[in-house]
Amino acid sequence: MTRLPQVEPAPGMPAKVTVYEVGPRDGLQNESAIVPVEVKAQFVNRLVAAGLPAVEVTSFVHPRWVPQLADAEQLVDALDLDAADRMPVLVPNERGLERALAKGVREIAIFASATESFAARNLNRSMDEQYAMFEPVVRRALQEGLRVRGYLSMCFGDPWEGDVPVGQVVEAGRRLIELGCSELSLGDTIGVGTPGQVERLLAGLAEAGVGAEQVAVHFHDTYGQALANALTAMRCGVTVIDAAAGGLGGCPYAESATGNLATEDLVWQLHGMGVATGVDLPALIETSAWMAAQIGKQPASRVVTALAPNLT
Repeated sequence: MTRLPQVEPAPGMPAKVTVYEVGPRDGLQNESAIVPVEVKAQFVNRLVAAGLPAVEVTSFVHPRWVPQLADAEQLVDALDLDAADRMPVLVPNERGLERALAKGVREIAIFASATESFAARNLNRSMDEQYAMFEPVVRRALQEGLRVRGYLSMCFGDPWEGDVPVGQVVEAGRRLIELGCSELSLGDTIGVGTPGQVERLLAGLAEAGVGAEQVAVHFHDTYGQALANALTAMRCGVTVIDAAAGGLGGCPYAESATGNLATEDLVWQLHGMGVATGVDLPALIETSAWMAAQIGKQPASRVVTALAPNLT
């Protein structure tokens, strides 16, 4: 029998949190192995079956830039996009949006930067130019009835610029919301953020009119701060937390970036505090252990490492 956390409700926590699973996209895009489309489809289906309400499926980016996700069309064809409440895809530009629309996608995500250096390296644009690039994408998506999520990377530190001023991040986030994004995901792309930074940034966004109900958080665990930062965000009112099954992923454009917050570790923490997620933790652990075997890599999740050998 799988060990589950003892439940002790924590004051000041939301009753329910949406765990936004990014493993199939943000996780696999940073793995050196090219995973067969049939395995990817099984991965997504297993995550959905485990109760994840939001599973980001893939990215319609040019295969030259992310060869691991070159099979985006084939993967979407193999899935039921109504199987979970949210099954978005990432689109980098208008061409990516056209490809997504042709496949009946109901939600997209765009990926912006809070710093000039990362905008130049990741998008070949300045920060101002990135909004001009995204404006027609968001406008068309909204016209087609799609929901749009806006990722904002380098919110807590940049490997080329160092510390990132809170005001700079707030302005970038505000501009994404003004473009029409209904959800703003704040990325700690290189995993250097700490709880005090999380509080300051969320307070700054609130002062600028972007409330916690519009915000998600996306933490990497380079310095072991991801769970603490997620807990801090939830205490500030955030109820959407990005995570990757088994701790998969990183960022191919940011040096030293390790994997995302592991979904199992987040769910263990949430369930222990009495916060509802709808996720079947044993099924999720089985899925992450299975996926780790597919790519020949040990899972980064502490919960998977502790419990996977005990699953029957």
